[in-house]
Amino acid sequence: MGLFDQILGSVTNSNQQGGLGQLVKIASTIQQVSNTTGADTSSIQSILTVVGKQVHSSLQEKQATEGTEAVQNLVNQFAGTSPDSQAVNTLFSPTIQQQVAEIAAQRTGLDAGMIQQLLPTLVPLVLSFLQSGGNPLLNKFLDADGDGDVDIADAMKLASRFLGR
Repeated sequence: MGLFDQILGSVTNSNQQGGLGQLVKIASTIQQVSNTTGADTSSIQSILTVVGKQVHSSLQEKQATEGTEAVQNLVNQFAGTSPDSQAVNTLFSPTIQQQVAEIAAQRTGLDAGMIQQLLPTLVPLVLSFLQSGGNPLLNKFLDADGDGDVDIADAMKLASRFLGR
Protein backbone atom coordinates (compact mmCIF):
# COMPACT_ATOMS: atom_id res chain seq x y z
CA MET A 1 0.00 0.00 0.00
CA GLY A 2 1.46 3.37 -1.00
CA LEU A 3 1.67 6.49 1.14
CA PHE A 4 -1.23 8.10 -0.76
CA ASP A 5 -3.46 5.12 0.00
CA GLN A 6 -2.45 5.22 3.66
CA ILE A 7 -3.16 8.94 3.91
CA LEU A 8 -6.50 8.52 2.19
CA GLY A 9 -7.36 5.57 4.45
CA SER A 10 -6.41 7.62 7.51
CA VAL A 11 -8.48 10.55 6.36
CA THR A 12 -11.58 8.50 5.72
CA ASN A 13 -11.35 6.46 8.93
CA SER A 14 -12.94 8.73 11.52
CA ASN A 15 -12.45 6.11 14.26
CA GLN A 16 -8.69 6.66 14.50
CA GLN A 17 -6.30 9.50 15.08
CA GLY A 18 -5.68 11.21 11.76
CA GLY A 19 -9.31 10.74 10.78
CA LEU A 20 -11.50 13.33 9.12
CA GLY A 21 -12.47 15.17 12.31
CA GLN A 22 -8.86 15.63 13.35
CA LEU A 23 -7.84 16.77 9.87
CA VAL A 24 -10.64 19.36 9.85
CA LYS A 25 -9.24 20.78 13.12
CA ILE A 26 -5.72 20.82 11.70
CA ALA A 27 -6.83 22.53 8.47
CA SER A 28 -8.86 25.07 10.46
CA THR A 29 -5.88 25.87 12.68
CA ILE A 30 -3.67 26.33 9.63
CA GLN A 31 -6.27 28.70 8.17
CA GLN A 32 -6.33 30.63 11.45
CA VAL A 33 -2.53 30.92 11.37
CA SER A 34 -2.75 32.20 7.81
CA ASN A 35 -5.43 34.74 8.75
CA THR A 36 -3.60 35.88 11.90
CA THR A 37 -0.25 36.35 10.19
CA GLY A 38 -1.57 37.66 6.90
CA ALA A 39 0.57 35.04 5.17
CA ASP A 40 -0.86 33.23 2.19
CA THR A 41 -1.43 29.50 2.22
CA SER A 42 1.66 28.75 0.13
CA SER A 43 3.84 30.59 2.66
CA ILE A 44 2.33 28.59 5.52
CA GLN A 45 2.91 25.39 3.54
CA SER A 46 6.55 26.42 2.99
CA ILE A 47 6.94 27.01 6.72
CA LEU A 48 5.32 23.63 7.43
CA THR A 49 7.79 21.99 5.02
CA VAL A 50 10.74 23.40 6.95
CA VAL A 51 9.19 22.59 10.33
CA GLY A 52 8.18 19.10 9.13
CA LYS A 53 11.70 18.32 7.95
CA GLN A 54 13.14 19.33 11.31
CA VAL A 55 10.47 17.36 13.18
CA HIS A 56 11.41 14.41 10.95
CA SER A 57 15.09 14.75 11.86
CA SER A 58 14.35 15.16 15.55
CA LEU A 59 12.02 12.15 15.65
CA GLN A 60 14.50 10.00 13.75
CA GLU A 61 17.23 10.97 16.20
CA LYS A 62 14.95 10.15 19.14
CA GLN A 63 14.04 6.84 17.53
CA ALA A 64 17.72 5.94 17.11
CA THR A 65 18.57 6.79 20.72
CA GLU A 66 15.39 5.85 22.61
CA GLY A 67 13.34 3.62 20.30
CA THR A 68 10.07 3.77 18.44
CA GLU A 69 7.93 3.63 21.58
CA ALA A 70 9.58 6.83 22.90
CA VAL A 71 8.80 8.55 19.59
CA GLN A 72 5.19 7.40 19.70
CA ASN A 73 4.86 8.62 23.29
CA LEU A 74 6.30 12.01 22.37
CA VAL A 75 3.92 12.34 19.41
CA ASN A 76 0.94 11.35 21.55
CA GLN A 77 1.97 13.73 24.34
CA PHE A 78 2.41 16.83 22.20
CA ALA A 79 0.09 16.36 19.21
CA GLY A 80 -2.75 18.85 19.03
CA THR A 81 -4.17 22.02 17.58
CA SER A 82 -3.31 24.24 20.56
CA PRO A 83 0.03 26.01 20.90
CA ASP A 84 2.53 24.15 23.07
CA SER A 85 5.97 25.65 23.74
CA GLN A 86 7.04 22.49 25.56
CA ALA A 87 6.61 20.50 22.32
CA VAL A 88 8.98 22.86 20.54
CA ASN A 89 11.51 22.84 23.36
CA THR A 90 11.41 19.05 23.60
CA LEU A 91 12.08 18.56 19.90
CA PHE A 92 14.26 21.56 19.04
CA SER A 93 17.15 23.22 20.84
CA PRO A 94 17.03 27.05 20.87
CA THR A 95 19.64 27.06 18.09
CA ILE A 96 17.55 24.72 15.93
CA GLN A 97 14.45 26.83 16.57
CA GLN A 98 16.29 29.87 15.28
CA GLN A 99 17.65 27.97 12.26
CA VAL A 100 14.20 26.67 11.35
CA ALA A 101 12.78 30.20 11.56
CA GLU A 102 15.61 31.63 9.46
CA ILE A 103 15.31 28.96 6.76
CA ALA A 104 11.54 29.42 6.60
CA ALA A 105 12.00 33.21 6.46
CA GLN A 106 14.39 32.88 3.53
CA ARG A 107 11.90 30.71 1.65
CA THR A 108 8.83 32.84 2.37
CA GLY A 109 10.07 36.40 2.86
CA LEU A 110 8.27 36.48 6.22
CA ASP A 111 9.91 37.72 9.41
CA ALA A 112 12.01 35.04 11.18
CA GLY A 113 10.88 36.31 14.58
CA MET A 114 7.23 35.86 13.61
CA ILE A 115 7.94 32.37 12.30
CA GLN A 116 9.72 31.46 15.54
CA GLN A 117 6.63 32.63 17.44
CA LEU A 118 4.51 30.29 15.26
CA LEU A 119 6.54 27.20 16.16
CA PRO A 120 4.48 26.40 19.30
CA THR A 121 1.42 26.23 17.04
CA LEU A 122 2.99 24.48 14.04
CA VAL A 123 4.98 21.75 15.79
CA PRO A 124 1.93 20.27 17.58
CA LEU A 125 0.05 20.42 14.25
CA VAL A 126 2.75 18.39 12.54
CA LEU A 127 2.73 15.92 15.43
CA SER A 128 -1.07 15.81 15.35
CA PHE A 129 -0.99 14.81 11.74
CA LEU A 130 1.43 12.01 12.60
CA GLN A 131 -0.39 10.84 15.71
CA SER A 132 -1.33 7.24 15.37
CA GLY A 133 -3.48 4.63 16.91
CA GLY A 134 -3.00 2.06 14.22
CA ASN A 135 -2.30 4.94 11.82
CA PRO A 136 0.67 4.04 9.57
CA LEU A 137 1.60 7.66 8.80
CA LEU A 138 4.12 8.01 11.63
CA ASN A 139 6.02 4.93 10.51
CA LYS A 140 6.05 6.16 6.92
CA PHE A 141 7.20 9.61 8.06
CA LEU A 142 10.08 8.09 10.03
CA ASP A 143 11.04 5.62 7.30
CA ALA A 144 14.29 6.95 5.89
CA ASP A 145 14.19 4.24 3.20
CA GLY A 146 10.83 5.44 1.85
CA ASP A 147 10.53 7.66 -1.18
CA GLY A 148 11.74 10.59 0.96
CA ASP A 149 9.95 13.04 -1.27
CA VAL A 150 6.66 13.36 0.58
CA ASP A 151 6.95 15.81 3.46
CA ILE A 152 4.42 17.06 5.95
CA ALA A 153 3.38 20.06 3.82
CA ASP A 154 2.57 17.75 0.90
CA ALA A 155 0.45 15.59 3.18
CA MET A 156 -1.29 18.66 4.64
CA LYS A 157 -1.97 20.00 1.14
CA LEU A 158 -3.49 16.65 0.20
CA ALA A 159 -5.64 16.64 3.32
CA SER A 160 -6.76 20.24 2.68
CA ARG A 161 -7.73 19.37 -0.89
CA PHE A 162 -9.63 16.33 0.33
CA LEU A 163 -11.48 18.52 2.80
CA GLY A 164 -12.24 21.14 0.13
CA ARG A 165 -10.33 23.95 1.90
